[in-house]
Amino acid sequence: MSPTAPDALPTDVGPVPTSDPLGAGGLGGHPRGLTTLFFTEMWERFSFYGMRALLMLFMVKAAAEGGLGYDTKRAAAIYGTYTMSVYLLSILGGFIADNFIGARRAVLAGGIVIACGHYSMAFDSVPAFFAGLVLIALGTGLLKPNISTMVGTLYPPHDERRDAGFSIFYMGINLGAFLAPLVTGFLAQGTWWSARLAAWGLNPLRSWHWGFAAAGIGMTLGVVMYVLQRARLAHVGHAPAPGAARPWGRLGLVALGSLALIVLMEACDDHPQLVYGLFAFQIAAILYFAFRPGPDHPRLAAILVFFFAAEVFWAIFEQSGSTLTLFADQLTRNEVLGLPFPSSWWQSVNSVWVIVLAPVFAFLWIRLGSRQPSSPLKFALGLLFVALSFLLMVPAAKLTAAGRVGPAWLLGLYLLQTVGEMLLSPVGLSTMTKLAPARLVGLVMGLWFLADALGNKLAGVLAGEFQGGDPGHLATFFWHQALGVGACTLVLFALVPWVRKLMGGVR
Repeated sequence: MSPTAPDALPTDVGPVPTSDPLGAGGLGGHPRGLTTLFFTEMWERFSFYGMRALLMLFMVKAAAEGGLGYDTKRAAAIYGTYTMSVYLLSILGGFIADNFIGARRAVLAGGIVIACGHYSMAFDSVPAFFAGLVLIALGTGLLKPNISTMVGTLYPPHDERRDAGFSIFYMGINLGAFLAPLVTGFLAQGTWWSARLAAWGLNPLRSWHWGFAAAGIGMTLGVVMYVLQRARLAHVGHAPAPGAARPWGRLGLVALGSLALIVLMEACDDHPQLVYGLFAFQIAAILYFAFRPGPDHPRLAAILVFFFAAEVFWAIFEQSGSTLTLFADQLTRNEVLGLPFPSSWWQSVNSVWVIVLAPVFAFLWIRLGSRQPSSPLKFALGLLFVALSFLLMVPAAKLTAAGRVGPAWLLGLYLLQTVGEMLLSPVGLSTMTKLAPARLVGLVMGLWFLADALGNKLAGVLAGEFQGGDPGHLATFFWHQALGVGACTLVLFALVPWVRKLMGGVR
C-alpha cells in the first residue's frame, strides 16, 4: 500500500521498498520489516527491563538511602499491580489498533508515552514516580501487542519461517533486556558512579533516578529508529478504512473492563482466595468454547488452554524482578573473581541465556520443520522446566542459614527458566497469530498478554510471602510453588492430544 494512504502513520513519507514485502531480503532470510521491529522492540525492552531491574530494590531501600522505604509485602503488591497493568492494557491497546488507528500508529504512540513515563520517574518525587508507572503501563499496552501482531503479518499463513522469525524477534527483546540492567544498575547502584555524582556536587542517594532516566533514553532511541525505517512496514498494520464505523461504545466497555480487572486483581493482595475463583472461571471458559458448535470455538478453547498454562508459567517466571531480585540482593554473594557487582545485574542473566539459546531453538524448529513438537507439547515442557527451576532453589534456600550462597544457584535457576521460556513464550506468540480469527488478531494478542498480566500479578502476590531471614520458610516457599506448577505440568501433558484436536490442524 502507498505510504500516503489514509491509515499510514502521520510521519509515513518516502518510498515503499520495491522488493516483495513477504520475501527474504532482511535479517537471516526473513522479511525486511523484521529487522525494523527487531530493533524497535530491543530498545523498548531496554527501557522496560532497565527500569524493572531497579523497581523492587528502589521501593524497599530505606528512605534515608534514597529509596521509598516500603516493606516487602507492600513493594511486591505495587510491583505486581504495575507489571500486571503493563500487560493487561494490551487488550485495550489491541482493540484500539484493530478498530481505530492501526498497529503502526499504535506502536509509535505507545513508544512516545513510554518514554514520557520513564522521564517522569527521573524526578525525585513520589507523585512523579507513580505517574511514570501509569504512563509506562498505558504506553506498553499500545505498543506491545501490536508490534508482535506486525511480526506475525510479515509472513504468509503457512510460512515455515514464522516460528523462527518470532525466535529472532525474541532474541531482540532479550538483547535489550541484557544491556538494560547493566546500564541502569551501574547508574543506580554503582559505587564509582555514586562517587562521581558526589564529586560533581550532586546527591549520590538520588542515583536511582539516573537509572530511570537512562531507561527513557533507550525508548527514545527505539522511537527514532522506528520512524526512520517506517517504509519497511508500509504493507502491514493498517487502520480500518476511513468510512468504517468506530465502536466507541465497545471501546468504553473494554476500558472499563480493564480497569475493573485491575481493581479485582489488586484485591488479591488482601484476599488470595480470589485466585482460585479466577482459575475456576478460566477452566469453565475452556469447556464452554470446546463443546460449543462453530468453526472458531474449538480454536478459542485451545487459545484459553494456552492462556491458562502461560499464566501459571509467568506466575513463577516473573518473580525474577521481585523474589529472585531480593534473593540476589540479600542472600547471594554478588561478585566475580572477587570483584563485586550491583545486585540488579542479575536481571541480565536470563537474557544472556536467551541470546545463547535463541539461535539454537530457531535452527532446531527450521531443521525439524513439520516434525517439530506440537505447540501444546512445547508448552508442557516449558512448564516442566520452570517447575524444576524453583525446585533447585529449595536446597539453595536451606544453605542461606550459613550465610550468602554462591552465584551458581541463580545461574542454574535462570538456565532452567530460560529453556522453559524458549519453549513457551516465542512459540506462544506465533501460535496466537495462527489460531486467532482474522477479525480478532489484535484482540487475541491482547488476550495473550492478559495471561502475562495475571501471571505477573500472581507473581507479586506470591513474592509478598518472601522472607529472606528464615531459611526454613524460604525453602518451603520455593517447594510449594514447584509442586503446584509440577501438578499443572502433568495435567497439560495428559491434555496434549485433546488440545491438538481443538487446534484443527494448526501446529
